[in-house]
Amino acid sequence: MPDRGQPRKLFGTDGVRGKANSEPMTAETALRLGMAAGLHFTRGSHRHRVVIGKDTRLSGYMLEPALTAGFIAMGMDVRIVGPMPTPAVAMLTRSLRADLGVMISASHNPYEDNGIKLFGPDGYKLSDAEEAEIEALVASNLTQRLPRPSKLGRAARLEDAAGRYIEYAKNSFPRGMTLDGLKIVVDCANGAAYRVGPTTLEELGATVIKAGVEPNGFNINSGCGSTVPENMCALVQKHGADLGIALDGDADRCLIADEGGQLIDGDQILALLGQSWHRAGRLRGGGVVATVMSNLGLERFLAAQGLALARTKVGDRYVMEHMRARGFNIGGEQSGHMILADHATTGDGLLAALQVLAVLAERERPASEVCHLFEPLPQLLQNVRYTAGARPLDAASVRQAVAAAEARLAGTGRLLIRPSGTEPVIRVMAEAEDRELVEEIVEGLCAEIARAAGGSVPEAEADAAQ
Repeated sequence: MPDRGQPRKLFGTDGVRGKANSEPMTAETALRLGMAAGLHFTRGSHRHRVVIGKDTRLSGYMLEPALTAGFIAMGMDVRIVGPMPTPAVAMLTRSLRADLGVMISASHNPYEDNGIKLFGPDGYKLSDAEEAEIEALVASNLTQRLPRPSKLGRAARLEDAAGRYIEYAKNSFPRGMTLDGLKIVVDCANGAAYRVGPTTLEELGATVIKAGVEPNGFNINSGCGSTVPENMCALVQKHGADLGIALDGDADRCLIADEGGQLIDGDQILALLGQSWHRAGRLRGGGVVATVMSNLGLERFLAAQGLALARTKVGDRYVMEHMRARGFNIGGEQSGHMILADHATTGDGLLAALQVLAVLAERERPASEVCHLFEPLPQLLQNVRYTAGARPLDAASVRQAVAAAEARLAGTGRLLIRPSGTEPVIRVMAEAEDRELVEEIVEGLCAEIARAAGGSVPEAEADAAQ
């Protein structure tokens, strides 16, 4: 069924995001956001503290000092950690007993984009309600709430941030187990994990083939990382590696390749870890949590194991909220976001890869035999771009077409239609055992939505039919 969630003005599904040096990703808005978030999280008379990390894109040099100035203006002390994975910022926020954590990153997007993600003192991403309160403060007259000069904050760099995160990651790996004898390709997307990712694997004993570890401000996610996993897959074949790991720009997601260079996506990782943890008596919640985008093949595989698949809206924040509310400890997305609540408060690509490696080391079998647990159903995702302000999903012709498509898929597949939370795009996804039926339904619905919107020919998504 269509999802008609209303987008917010500043915050989207994963913090604030946009093109660098254009609203809302300007120094001015970052300054006001720092002031507003600082004001919102000033609670009590203690010295308040915020941790700020970033990935490697050029605009981080603009946004980091702007945010720092905003927090200092509101009396918060700032700890700057530099290029560091998003999950490292969440971990350091808790470790340092900070009041707030900030990650400057647009995740898997190209360098032209950037974003700002906020974490509360518990290391979890903020709720919709908290973001709405901060957004209201951004629009208010903040100058009337500035502290006196003696209450201004200070800024300092946290020199051992990388070492802290590396030890944290290594501690998630089973004690007494090593990666000795394994050759691993790790593609860090020229992003935030370009140092900590390879170092962690090397310290656990692996022979590491590094890729995407030469950031220059412009090449983050460019032809590498989890958005272009073919690069990692090819390197696995070239070097005869046992496994490949592809992270994205802020290292909160990962994709895997087996020793033959065959891709293992987030759904297969969820299946593997869900099965493994269930057999070990570690799995909580009676299953795993994923989004509406996860393949129906995953749901059927888990059901055969006696496990449930709980689905949420798209966005790892919603996965985590459901996990916390219902007591699950594994959740994730098809794209490679993996949230392992026993170890982390947000998605962590490196920790997820280490858990996959732990299963391989325990079973002493190659990834090709361990990690491909189900055959995904054919799935197709396409976008329809429309003029901002139009409401094509409300058209009677579109509603009738959707109802007819759902009737054709009844019992054999799924249909998902949802507007993007960040741009005037409607995403149409279908999956079923019959590939031709999937293609026919998606193409027909996209054409009908485009007609209703007065829009253009639908644009196919890169991750179309599997």
